Amino acid sequence: MSNCLETNLLGVTLKNPVIAASGTFGFGAEYAPLMDVSRLGGISGKGLTLNGSQGNTGIRVWETPAGILNSIGLENPGVRHFVEEEYAVMRQTGCAVIANLGGHSENDYVEGAQLLNQVDLDILELNISCPNVKEGGMAFGMTPETAAHIVRLVKEVTRHPLLVKLSPNAFDLVAVAKACQEAGADGLSLVNTFLGMAVDVKRRKLVFDNGYAGLSGPAIRPIALRMVHQVCKAVTIPVVGLGGIATTEDALSFLMAGATAIQVGTATFGDPSAMLRIIDGLEQYCAEQNLANISEIRGIV
Repeated sequence: MSNCLETNLLGVTLKNPVIAASGTFGFGAEYAPLMDVSRLGGISGKGLTLNGSQGNTGIRVWETPAGILNSIGLENPGVRHFVEEEYAVMRQTGCAVIANLGGHSENDYVEGAQLLNQVDLDILELNISCPNVKEGGMAFGMTPETAAHIVRLVKEVTRHPLLVKLSPNAFDLVAVAKACQEAGADGLSLVNTFLGMAVDVKRRKLVFDNGYAGLSGPAIRPIALRMVHQVCKAVTIPVVGLGGIATTEDALSFLMAGATAIQVGTATFGDPSAMLRIIDGLEQYCAEQNLANISEIRGIV
């Protein structure tokens, strides 16, 4: 098989630039009966918090015309359980192992990162952008000052390459991205979901107990692409692009906008083989365009 898709991300060699997005793929084993998980470039595991969480109550997923709203609320087994159980499962997939760490406080992030030093992650993805938890989450990524502060704290204690996941709901995303770079982030991933809501008109109530929820899927793709393009122009560290990617063309557009790699999430719900189709399509594109490596198109627009 051609190595035209081989990608270096934060010093880690990926088979290809296609990564399963956090919160949409479990820890990898969940999709093993449905697809060849080993073909993926990497897996960003379910978002972890220090002590685990049952997540939000009530309805958690609501379909929209071009995507979904989710209010899962970072339901997860906790960092300790991941270290003892899920890490080994992820490592057996043969993909790059990316742990996604969220938190409700500074201490959550710092202790979580320290515990994750017990295992050999390929990348630590720092989630400062979750829109559907009541405390912490997105709040840390809304301003350059708060984002830089939490990045510095985690950078001081982690031994892993640090990828910081940004929120499109920030008032000035480019400023947040630059602040994270200055604070020591090795790379950035964007965008997380957009803050939205839904109303159950029959019940005359908000759908979600938490009020608002995160919108993902094709509806957000053009905005996510614009934000990735802007951030790539403003920083010198690698960027992982995500937001509604469902086809090879979508993936190519993010790579051409400057992304080093891409993450796919919502598309996998509708078609578990979506990422494999994208990988096949990227290989075909390289052959048709006589590219030695897919990186040749990075940032050309």
